[in-house]
Amino acid sequence: MKHLRSTDLRAIAQLATQATAGVARIAEGVHQSVWSSMGVPGGKATGTTRGLTGLIYQSVQGVTHWVGKGLDAALVSLQPLLDRVDAEAPETPEREAVLAALNGVMGDRLAASQNPLATQMTLRYQRRALDIGQELTIPQATGKVLLLIHGLCMNDLQWQTAPQDQIVDHGVALAAQLGYTPVYLRYNSGLHISQNGQGLSLKLEQLLDRWPLPLQELTVVAHSMGGLLTRSAFNQARQAGLHWPDHLKNIVFLGTPHHGAPLERAGNWVDALLGSTPYSRPFARLAQLRSAGITDLRYGHLLNVDWQGRERFQRQPDRRLPVPLPEGVNCYAIAATLAAKRSLLADRLTGDGLVPLRSALGLHDDPARSLAFAADRQWILYRTGHMGLLNSPAVTQQLLQWLSSRTPQLSSRTPQPSSRA
Repeated sequence: MKHLRSTDLRAIAQLATQATAGVARIAEGVHQSVWSSMGVPGGKATGTTRGLTGLIYQSVQGVTHWVGKGLDAALVSLQPLLDRVDAEAPETPEREAVLAALNGVMGDRLAASQNPLATQMTLRYQRRALDIGQELTIPQATGKVLLLIHGLCMNDLQWQTAPQDQIVDHGVALAAQLGYTPVYLRYNSGLHISQNGQGLSLKLEQLLDRWPLPLQELTVVAHSMGGLLTRSAFNQARQAGLHWPDHLKNIVFLGTPHHGAPLERAGNWVDALLGSTPYSRPFARLAQLRSAGITDLRYGHLLNVDWQGRERFQRQPDRRLPVPLPEGVNCYAIAATLAAKRSLLADRLTGDGLVPLRSALGLHDDPARSLAFAADRQWILYRTGHMGLLNSPAVTQQLLQWLSSRTPQLSSRTPQPSSRA
């Protein structure tokens, strides 16, 4: 209970109301599927019943709706008191991790229903949100900003991990040795990548205006979905004529699924399978709880046009517009693989457990979609999983080598297997 806040009561009540209504809709859908097999017509809407049965389901929905409205209204009236109580409550990594996972899975629904659990996008410094609507006071600020962007179902606190009781934070290491000021992004990873890209682009433009020193350099280190978010933000900023891309010097992609991830494509198959029979079709709604952010990972959607006007749960070919790497920016790719060496199977299927090696390196069978990472700006970490990229000392050393102006970049030699088990 120490990880819960009093304001979470309203959010949990909303989720409970939505869950009850959703279960009722699934039950009615199964009920009508059985009736339809016997030739009994259904209600006006697909998957609904008629007559007394329909009236009962409508009553359940109506009562659930009004009970939910009543609870929400009561808790809204208590909001000022709850806010004062929560102002003294410390942020716990456990609570933030749960919220990040919840937002990743259904963050678009939380935002649409204005649920208090929906994560708001913020730029953060030393675990506190920066108010970029006013002049910033950061005593240790330098002219070099390092922006670290997390992936799906994660948050900024998860950059600071402690494998074997030794805290590893790439941002802290780069700040100490290369003079960067680390700023961390927190965002709702359940929203469309293009929506988060637009939000990030606008915030970086504000940060440029409010930074306490003239900005000399902006470098981004992005993990997983965060890399797609970065590419989307850059593309939209250039289209809008914003100025922050002029300061962007480096982007390092850590395990970014540039061309999608097979697990989401497998989820899309689940949609198709569940929808193939009238008895299983109502349960397809459970598979379709996954967020817009997750379905964007099917192929790596970056732009609004990639998903607008399309049914995101319908199985479709890859129709996204090709987006090249940002021009004039040093782009680096670090990929992980669970395998001990490269092979056709390891590259396309095994990968780091979530992202295939080819996707993380930007490789694609269609040359128009392939990303042009220079040979000396690619690096592979062997015997390592997707999350291991966040706490690998070897990754920290590779970042230092690439980003240090005092150290020459790697040659184009083939990376050797990591010594990590």
